Amino acid sequence: MATKKIVKKKSKVVKDKKVIKKAKVKNVKKDKIKNTKKKDKVVPVKKVKKTATSTNVRVGNKTPELLRGFKDILPKDSFYWRKIQSLADQISQAYGFVFSATPILEEASLFIRSIGRGTDVVDKEMYLFEDRDGSKVCLRPEATASYVRAFINHGMQSLSQPVKFWYLGPMFRHDRPQAGRFRQFYQYGCETFGVRDSAIEAELISTGYNFLKDLGIKATVYINSLGTVEDRQNYLIELVGYLRTKRAYLCEDCKKRITKNPLRVLDCKNTDCKQVLEEAPQIIDWLSESSKNYFMKVLEYLDEVDIPYVLQPTLVRGLDYYTDTVFEFYEDEVNQESQNALGGGGRYDLLVKELGGQDTPAAGFAFGIERIISVLRRQKEEGKLSFSENRSKFFLAQLGEQARMRSLKIIEELRRAGIFVEHNLGKTSLKSQMELADKLGTAYSIIIGQKEVQDGTVILRDMESGNQEIIDQKKLKSALEKKLSKV
Repeated sequence: MATKKIVKKKSKVVKDKKVIKKAKVKNVKKDKIKNTKKKDKVVPVKKVKKTATSTNVRVGNKTPELLRGFKDILPKDSFYWRKIQSLADQISQAYGFVFSATPILEEASLFIRSIGRGTDVVDKEMYLFEDRDGSKVCLRPEATASYVRAFINHGMQSLSQPVKFWYLGPMFRHDRPQAGRFRQFYQYGCETFGVRDSAIEAELISTGYNFLKDLGIKATVYINSLGTVEDRQNYLIELVGYLRTKRAYLCEDCKKRITKNPLRVLDCKNTDCKQVLEEAPQIIDWLSESSKNYFMKVLEYLDEVDIPYVLQPTLVRGLDYYTDTVFEFYEDEVNQESQNALGGGGRYDLLVKELGGQDTPAAGFAFGIERIISVLRRQKEEGKLSFSENRSKFFLAQLGEQARMRSLKIIEELRRAGIFVEHNLGKTSLKSQMELADKLGTAYSIIIGQKEVQDGTVILRDMESGNQEIIDQKKLKSALEKKLSKV
């Protein structure tokens, strides 16, 4: 009976072969014959031509790509980032600045009012969009306006003046990606609120200059004065008159700037515009006596602390809120005319009041971290880098499951004692761990196996001589401290 049933099922499958064959030719993908034996004549999948609607095409498996102008910070670059972050913290504290952070997202009006319409930042580069509630928000293109807002919002004018911040974080500008420029970039900066004195600019410039110096970057300060609002208005009348006579020689952007924001012409990088500016009136000649005296006092401070500077009459910076002193930092080994500044800043005494606060003088600076790293990377390639990665002199190697468990305890005990040890708990081979220790250049290896776990000891090996000694785990801290004093 069983045999007859099988034959009957088979006959159903092969019945009307012509009809089945025709159906397959007409629309192969609609065939749903399951559990078909090898001798059944079904069109093989490999012969079916793949189309956009074929079930064989996998949809949505494309690897995501980075957005243009953005960059990942990879482990191979962590050496530079950690050094910069550590040094920024140290030097900022030494000059009395306190770390603070503001949100990445702010009201768009904050930057439109502070930076000013007619600037490239506001007109071309801000990441501006509408929030769910219909309000206009943007990713911060710079940090100064955010700190002014925070100063006002939190009533810091009632604190002992000056109030001094330092920060390190990401900014965003829809700039044209090119060497050293990204649409998300990081800045280290310092801001001082509450005091109008030449010593404040000198302190800020000294902080920035010595930050670069400690990184091994020889720099020069390019400096200028924009004077008061009244000084600038008198100068603009003269400048606009001159630029109109040379309009035919200016780039298209600068032709528009003559009426929108004439000071921005001084900041243009176009070669033809630079030639025009060689004979342009200089703002320093239009400063009031008090503005000149203030600026000269800043220069006297810089002379006193031996900071090299160059008077740059066309330096205006790219933002509307600056008054009086403006400055930029350039690496000595590059041509200032063809390179971007590593950082810059200046005084902005009117901005706090303009954004709704009390009349409060202020000044600050910011550095582009990616630009600094590009300099440090070049120095490393040339063998000129002034600092090396500060790695531990010790490597902890383990062999066996119990030894690995004990290693975690030893690592933490040493960390609490201020001693950091290199290690790789992902490796189980003692040979591979010792090779890694040698590659990292560690002076000593701490070795712990099953026997050492039971005995409560470790083996301390001198990586250069190969000499070993057995040390009680309880005395490991003092033994390593002795080794450190000799390294």
